Amino acid sequence: MRVLFLCTENAARSQIAEALLRDMSKGTMEVVSAGSRPAAEVHPRARDAIRKMLGHDVSDLHPKPLERFVGQPFDYVITVCDASAESCPVFPGDPEHIHWSFDNPAAARGSADEQAHAFHKVASEIAARLRIWLALPKQREHMDRTLEAARPAVARAESAAGYR
Repeated sequence: MRVLFLCTENAARSQIAEALLRDMSKGTMEVVSAGSRPAAEVHPRARDAIRKMLGHDVSDLHPKPLERFVGQPFDYVITVCDASAESCPVFPGDPEHIHWSFDNPAAARGSADEQAHAFHKVASEIAARLRIWLALPKQREHMDRTLEAARPAVARAESAAGYR
């Protein structure tokens, strides 16, 4: 199953969604994100929010241009900002288009703590939405099938490594 998250700059919300879904799906889904006008870097507070939620390094995240993925098939194209929903291109294979509107945490004003809170709030909202989405029968069935198919390979690798 291939999932594309879209946002204008691909610096915060779509990056958060990509990292969270990749982690939540346990590698059973191919997850990418892109922006119609990608920023130069992932927002540092988005990196912090992801790192705190997942507990691991996220230095490999980087903004990607939407053009890189145009023409590729996806099962789902999920827009996470209103501007990207309005300008979302057509993808082959008739993917399901979903729009989730989240506040832009990069637009938050106030102290450093208040700005960090805005990123953590949006990350928590995205995580909650993803948990609901993953619980839907189609996604659950895909994850179960993929994990079941991987069991023999995992067992062989564990045996070869001397774990069994």
